[in-house]
Formats: sequence, C-alpha cells, structure tokens
Amino acid sequence: MVETREIEHVGDLLAYASPGDPLAWLRRGDGIVGIGSVGGYERGPRSAPGSDPASLPTPADTWRHIAETAEVDDPVGLPGTGLVAFGTLVFDPRSSGTSRLVIPQAVIGRHHGRSWVTRIRPADTTLPDPAVERRPYGPYWSATLGPGTLNPEGYQAAVRQAVDRIVAGELEKVVLARDLVGTIPADADVRRLVRALADDYPDTWTFAVDGLIGASPETLVTAARGVVTARVLAGTIPRGTDAHDDTEASAALAHSAKDLDEHRFAVQSVLATLGQHVRHLRADPEPFTLKLPNLWHLATDVAGDLDDHASALDLVAALHPTAAVAGTPTDAALDLIRLLEPFDRGRYAGPVGWIDGEGNGEWAIALRCAQIGAGPARNFAGYSATIPVVAHAGAGIVAQSNPDTELLETRVKFRPIVDALA
Repeated sequence: MVETREIEHVGDLLAYASPGDPLAWLRRGDGIVGIGSVGGYERGPRSAPGSDPASLPTPADTWRHIAETAEVDDPVGLPGTGLVAFGTLVFDPRSSGTSRLVIPQAVIGRHHGRSWVTRIRPADTTLPDPAVERRPYGPYWSATLGPGTLNPEGYQAAVRQAVDRIVAGELEKVVLARDLVGTIPADADVRRLVRALADDYPDTWTFAVDGLIGASPETLVTAARGVVTARVLAGTIPRGTDAHDDTEASAALAHSAKDLDEHRFAVQSVLATLGQHVRHLRADPEPFTLKLPNLWHLATDVAGDLDDHASALDLVAALHPTAAVAGTPTDAALDLIRLLEPFDRGRYAGPVGWIDGEGNGEWAIALRCAQIGAGPARNFAGYSATIPVVAHAGAGIVAQSNPDTELLETRVKFRPIVDALA
C-alpha cells in the first residue's frame, strides 16, 4: 500500500535522511529524500551466482511488475509522489559492482513550494512506520583523496594509446577516466558531503543512493507525463581566472573543432536512440556553453513526445552508455576502456535517479561523484575507524586530443567532489 499526503512546508529535505546512508535526489532545494527500505531490485555478481546475466530480469521489467501490483493512494500528483524507487546502475554490464533500485519505507518531498510525505508498506508484511523526523547534523569532518590505480603519468600514457587507436581508424572517440582513493571517518555524517555539493552546485542533480554521492550536471533522460527530455554535455574547458579570461574561455570552447567534434558524436548517439521511442524529437541546432562554478561545457538540449509505452528505465537502458561517457562506436569504445583503465568503474558514469509507478522519472549520469564504502548496507561496526572512498573523472579522447590537456580536464572535473570532501 502506498499513501501520499501533503504536509506543511519542509525547509531542509536532507535533514530527514539517514546520516550514515542517505537516500536523496535534490536540485535547487526541491527533490525527494527516502527513509528506510522495503525492497526493490538488485543485480550483481552475488545476485544470482552461476546464472546467465542475460536471463536475469531487467530493472525496467522488475519495476513494471512491482508498479502493476501496487495499490497507490496519491491525491497530490506531483513529480516524486506515489510509489517511488531510487536507483543506481553500473556503467559496464561486465562490472563486478551491483545495480540497485531501492524502494524506501517513506519519502519526504518538495516541488514548487508544496511538500508531502509518502509511506510505502508491503502487502504481505507488517512493518512499523519509520520515524519521519529531522535528524540533527553530525560534526563537520574532512577527507583527502590521493592517486588511485591510474596515476597522472599512467593516464597520459593511456590517452596516447587511445589517440593512436583513433588515428588508426579503430574508433572515433573514447572516454577515459582515472581514479582517486581515500577514506572518511567511520562515524561521518555523510549528509555533510551531500549538503556541500548541493550548496556549491545548485543547478546540478545532487544525489545519494546506496553510498554513491555526487552532483551531476548531465541529464541522461527525464520522462514526465509523455514528455521526454535530455541534456547532452561533451566538450569542456576550465573557467577563467577573471571576467575577461572567463569570456575568452567560453568563446574558445564554442569554436573548438576538437570539442565540437566530441560533442557531435554524443548528440548523434542520443538522437539515434531516442528516435526509436520518441516522436517530434527536437534538438538545439548548435550547442550552447553551459556555465558551472568550475568549468564550461558544450551542451545541447533534446526533447520530444513519448511514442510508445517505454518507462524512464526503458529509456535509460536504451540510452546508456552514451557517447558522452563511453565513446563512438560504443562497443569499440567499451573494449578500449576495459583495456586501458586498470580498474572497474562500478557505478561511475552509470545511470542514477528515480522512477515512479507511472514510469515517470529523472535520471542523470553519475559524474562528479564518489562511492562511499561498498555493499548493500553499511554497518559502521564492521569498520575500525575509516570507510574507503573512490572517485573517478574522465575526458573524451578524439584524434586531436593532447594528454596534458586531457589530464587537466580530469583535475577540473575532480574539483567538486575533492572540495566537498575537504
């Protein structure tokens, strides 16, 4: 049984989340926060040992079954009300990581000045309602990230190898990432990290799902009552040190042949995929420069009307991985990523977001993020004093790419999560 009721205005949604394992999706103060869990979906190495991954149900199919059997009482009818699941999916189907949909016991939400609470109870069990109350924030804490498996010199070498493959005609573009690692205090209130990202990058999707915490500027897909939208980001340059330098940086990006080529590959991949599900598909004729606190992106907005019964998760499955986070052609890019990146991306650059019982939802690409700990639930008693953290950042490599420039781009992209952790 799912029951949504409007409540008095909620000022700080994040204050209701779990300090140790928050479940949140926020933008400009609006969004949803989950409390507890009543189940969902899990797919990973431990979910069905020995089985063929292709034979396992997809997140979209599992969610469709759950939604069809749910009894929903939702007079509010706003985005994020009714039956909702938060999700985080791995980048690569060969990943040793786990994809999850989490159905919370309760959801606190806010949209355009209206607030609500949703309670979700399984029909076959009796669970006490979770406490829906503000939880005081714990003390401030800090952490530092350092070189991971692929250090800066190794990353530059990987870029050179990728350029050689592209020049040889094996592919047109590949996105290569590197990693940073560190630890945080075992008793850290990780809502502090979510809050820092939300405050510093209010126009991004700030998320916390199963320990994956970040602030992504890139919308993979949004589905809302038959309208489908996406925002493609590819092509990056750091912000200038003053107003004059910043204007010059934006103009340089807008006229960069290398970045425009990279962006075109990403837009074409999204249009080709959405065209199978969407009619009246529209896209900006030319990219615009999107300003974020630390960098400029080339961006293109895409929109259309849903032409079939695809849910947000169906569209996610069709779109991912886009050329913006993998490359072109996709299969060749994935093969090269597996060869040149000496680590498993896990959920980095994978889809993250939420879906409701009608198939509507908002999904971003998990960028500017860090994975806190591992496993389906974090038990602080299982750690001595610290919890591991890993973060990734990447850059799109094309024939004209320069290893020094691409390394600098990853440093700029690491800045949001490194600054927030510090």
